[in-house]
Amino acid sequence: MGNKQDLSILELVSRLKNTGDKVRTGQAEKRQAKGFNTARQNLEKLCEGNSFQEYGQLAVAAQRQRKEYLDLQTETAADGVITGIVAINNKRVDIENSHKVASHNTILIVNDYSVLAGTQGYYHHLKLDRIIDIARKKQLPVIMFTEGGGGRPGDTDVTTINSGLQCTTFSRWAGLAGKVPRIAVNNGYCFAGNAALFGTADITIATKSSSIGMAGPAMIEGGGLGQFTPAEIGPITTQASNGVVDIVAENEDHAIELAKFCLSFFQGKTKKWQAPSKSSLANVLPDDRRFAYDITKVINGIVDIGSFIEIGKNYGGAITQGFARIEGKAVGIIANNCKVLGGAIDVDAAMKLNRFMKLCEQFNIPIMSLCDTPGFMVGPNHEKSGAVRYLSELFTTGASLSVTFVAVVIRKCYGLGAQAMLSGNTSSPSYMLSWPQGEFGAMGLEGAIKLGFKKELEAETDSVKRQALFDKLLSKQYQNGKALEVAAVLEIDAVIEPSETRNMVAAALGE
Repeated sequence: MGNKQDLSILELVSRLKNTGDKVRTGQAEKRQAKGFNTARQNLEKLCEGNSFQEYGQLAVAAQRQRKEYLDLQTETAADGVITGIVAINNKRVDIENSHKVASHNTILIVNDYSVLAGTQGYYHHLKLDRIIDIARKKQLPVIMFTEGGGGRPGDTDVTTINSGLQCTTFSRWAGLAGKVPRIAVNNGYCFAGNAALFGTADITIATKSSSIGMAGPAMIEGGGLGQFTPAEIGPITTQASNGVVDIVAENEDHAIELAKFCLSFFQGKTKKWQAPSKSSLANVLPDDRRFAYDITKVINGIVDIGSFIEIGKNYGGAITQGFARIEGKAVGIIANNCKVLGGAIDVDAAMKLNRFMKLCEQFNIPIMSLCDTPGFMVGPNHEKSGAVRYLSELFTTGASLSVTFVAVVIRKCYGLGAQAMLSGNTSSPSYMLSWPQGEFGAMGLEGAIKLGFKKELEAETDSVKRQALFDKLLSKQYQNGKALEVAAVLEIDAVIEPSETRNMVAAALGE
């Protein structure tokens, strides 16, 4: 009995070794020659030295009719996807007062491109379905590495499936939306089914080496659409600028750190934090109200040092948004970027903003809005992009928010665009603040004067006098719309010095 038991253990050890890089040296060398990590290396870096509970390690591709079983054990190790559970960020955050995330445990899914180009086979999908169900039942967040070529047509052992359309992986993965946070990370080629998994995630991170598309070269050519190399399909420059990729990483190691950092905002308060200097906001605004400034300096002058990470930086630039912390507590930041379209909200910015506010709502992350906008972007060309539909949706999203919402007017607060930044109107936020430089109105001051006093201005034929009249009317309008005057009639809750912003917001978030 003892000998049989020893042989069984030796067989187990041998089988497990066949899935590792020390046995699969050829595959590992190919990855490293490209400057990429192996799937197991990415796993180790994600695990932070913790014990990993792996699911389905002994799986092989369903191709025993065409290949030797022993060869499949190394060539198709784990059937091309590593799945399991590990604790992440246990030294970074405390699991307290978090919503839906009950522990540091995280589901890891690492697609292995060294196995049949990362394609999704029969057992591959069974493993994905199993671990997705575990994520749903245990309410665990997921980090998924998505590199791979999509569906695999060569699984000869499965003879009773015709179309393959009964596959439940994609609907199961999508079904996690709003239940657990899902972070997708990609490096290299990501096509078809793999891209569908990537695009469905809540936060998408991709390296500069990524190419992501709903079809790879073979499918495109088969459809009569021409011949393309993999690198020509959905390169990072395209997918970051159109909103598919939320954060661009330098390489896989950088992507792993970004994924851990993003995950932490869903897990709880940080154990340590440092406040910025109160003087950091002293001279952030230019003296001339017409000049632009860097909104990220405003953000970093309010939130904990080093805590802000921007989501969607390369897309919809009129809005700057992302996660940060105030006194260790996670907060979603939405802000107008006056360096792009003067801060006017266009369709791209609105779509980005809608998605982000919904994500904050789903996981009970409070929102701080920094408003400085002349309103919605307008004009015939912009209407061609569906402005009425997509800009209006901001009001639906704002009306559905139940999370704490604190708004701070930095400078301009005009029109429907400003109302959208306030989750509906100046009474919607739980605390409605403004800096002294705040200016309010139903539309931009200049436009309001030209429209409201059109007859008076046209009646003045002398151009110098007309300009003087315009300036006088503008000055009066500005005085009427100043933050101090708006606060005097209780349209906003308070006017504060910029240096007090952090304290005021922290108090409001602590409610």
